[in-house]
Amino acid sequence: MVREDLRNIAIIAHVDHGKTTLVDQMLKQGGIFRENQVVEERVMDSGSLEKERGITILAKNTSIHYNGVKINVIDTPGHADFSGEVERVLKMVSGVLILVDAAEGPMPQTRFVTQKALEMGLKLIIVVNKIDRPDARVKEVIDEVLELLMDLNASDDQLESPFVFCSGRDGTSSLDENAQGTDLKPLFETILSHFPPLEADETGELQILVSSIDYNEYVGRIGVGRIERGVAKPNSEVVVCNYNHKDVRTRGKIVNLYEIEGLERVPCESAKAGDIVCFSGLEKINIGDTVCCTDCVEPVPFVKISDPTVEMIFSVNDSPFAGKEGKFVTTRHLRERLYRELLRDVSLRVEDTDSADSFRVSGRGEMHLSILIETMRREGYEFQVSSPKVLYKEMDGQLYEPVERLIVDVPEDGTGSVFQSMGTRKGELLHMSAVGSRMRLEFLIPARGLFGYKSEFLTDTKGEGVMSSVFFEYQPYKGEIEKRTTGSLVAFETGEAVTYGLYNAQGRGTLFIGAGTPVYEGMVIGVSPKEGDINVNVCKTKHLTNTRSSSSDDALRLITPKKMSLEESLEFIGEDELLEITPQNVRIRKQILNGELRAKAAARAKGKI
Repeated sequence: MVREDLRNIAIIAHVDHGKTTLVDQMLKQGGIFRENQVVEERVMDSGSLEKERGITILAKNTSIHYNGVKINVIDTPGHADFSGEVERVLKMVSGVLILVDAAEGPMPQTRFVTQKALEMGLKLIIVVNKIDRPDARVKEVIDEVLELLMDLNASDDQLESPFVFCSGRDGTSSLDENAQGTDLKPLFETILSHFPPLEADETGELQILVSSIDYNEYVGRIGVGRIERGVAKPNSEVVVCNYNHKDVRTRGKIVNLYEIEGLERVPCESAKAGDIVCFSGLEKINIGDTVCCTDCVEPVPFVKISDPTVEMIFSVNDSPFAGKEGKFVTTRHLRERLYRELLRDVSLRVEDTDSADSFRVSGRGEMHLSILIETMRREGYEFQVSSPKVLYKEMDGQLYEPVERLIVDVPEDGTGSVFQSMGTRKGELLHMSAVGSRMRLEFLIPARGLFGYKSEFLTDTKGEGVMSSVFFEYQPYKGEIEKRTTGSLVAFETGEAVTYGLYNAQGRGTLFIGAGTPVYEGMVIGVSPKEGDINVNVCKTKHLTNTRSSSSDDALRLITPKKMSLEESLEFIGEDELLEITPQNVRIRKQILNGELRAKAAARAKGKI
C-alpha cells in the first residue's frame, strides 16, 4: 500500500546553519501554533543546555500537516560529537533536507551526514539557508554542494536533487536563487513532489524498529521508532528482538501507544506501517531493538554506529571538599547514572575499571563528554574526571590513531599562526581557498593534536577564527606531539585564599581564583607561563607589626582572575591532574595532592629514584 498521506523526513546540517530555526517556521506555517500564541525561539531545543549553547544535542521529532499530508520532521544535531544521533534517526526517514549556510557553504559535519544519507540511498533536497545574509554567496555555494556530492560518489538521481533557497529566520523560501520568496510554500511543495510516498505493508505482521529512547518517571522507558510493517495497537502482546544480538528475545506488552502531532504526543488506538510512534510498557527496550508480533519474530537490520574516539575516567570525588556540595556522591550513584545514559546515547561506552570507584567512559569527542559532565553536574552529581585521551587501535601489528578533518575560517592575516600550530600538532594541509575576505584552510590532524587547541586558536586569531572538525578515519600513529608548555600554580596548603597571598602569587602567572575562595593542598589555582608546577601559598597573611598603618593593605591590587569554563578546564588539565565536578564548582586538582609525595612520584617517573 502507498501512503500518499505521509512523508518522513530529517533535517541534517552543520552546527549553527539554522536547522532548528527553520523547523520553528515550518511549525508556524504548518498551523501547529495558534495565530496569537507566543512561541519561544528554537522551540525544538527543549533542554536547558541546548538553549544556552544554541546547539541541538538530541534529535527531536515533530509533525506538520500540509495539504492533507502529514510530514514527520526529525531535527538532528549539527555538532560532529552527536553524529550518533544523526546516524540512527536516518533509519526512520525516506528523505533528507540538507541545509547549507549561504555564506559558509558545506562544512565538515555537512560532509559527514551527507555521506551517511547517500550510503543509505535516501533522496535529497538541498536547502540553501540564510540567503538574506549580506555576505551570502549563493552561486558559489551551489557549486560547492555539487562538488561535495560528486566527491561522495552520489548517484545520478542524487546529483539532480532540487535546490530550495530559504531564510529560516524570516520563514521564506523560493526555487529561484535570486528571489527570497514570501513563505515556505515552495519548500513544502518540493517535499511533497520530490520525496516519494512511503510504500508500506499494513497487512503484514507487526515490526517496529526502535531508533530512540525516552524516559518518563510514571511509565518508565518509552521507545520511539517507525512501524516497518503491520499495525500497532495498545495492550498487544509482542516479542522484542535485535538484529545484531541474536540472543535478545523477550516477551512483553505495548501498554500505551502515541502518535506525534506538532510538539505533543497524542494517545492513539492504532498506527499503521510508515507512522513514527512512541510506546511504553516494554521495560528493557533498547535502541536498535525490533518489536514484533508473537507469531513472526524478524529483527530489522540496524545501522552500525561509529566507534568512540576519546575516553576519560570518571571516578568518585575524593578531594578534601568531597561530599559538601553534591546530592549524589557515591559509587552507586555514579554507576547508575552513567549506565542510564547508555539507554539514550548510542555513541557512548561505559566500562568498569580495576577500581570499584572509577569508570572508563568513551565518546565521540571532547564536546560529547563535556555535555554529559555538565548535565550530570546540573542534576546534583559530584565526581571527578581525568584528562581526555584518544583511543588507539592495533591493526596488522601497527598502531593506528583517530584522525580528524579540520576546517578553519580565519582572517587573511591569521593564517601564519594557524600553520605554525598545525605544524607542531602534526596537521597536514589538504586545501586552502579564499572565501570572501577570509581564508578557509582544511587539514587532516590527529584527534590528540586538537586537545587544548581551541583556546590557543581563538587567541591566535583574536577571537575572529571559526573552527570545526569531524572524525575522518584511523591512520598510522603520527609520532609524539608536544604536550602543554605551561605549568600549574598549585595551592601549598588548605584554607581560604586571602588578598596578601594572591598578590604574591599573581606575579608567578595567571590566577583562576579570587580572594575568599576555599582551597586545599594540591588544588590548581592558576597557570604559569613556564613549564613545571609552582607551589604557592595563597592563604598566607601579612605578619602584624607595631608600626603597621591602617591603610597599608589598600595598595594591594589584584588582577581579575581568569574564570575557567568546563570546556576550558578539560582542555587545560594535564595527565597528572583531575577535574573535580560539583553542582557549584569546577576545580582543577593534582591527582596526588600532597606536595612531597607528588615530587617523589615525578622524580620516580624521570628515573631519579
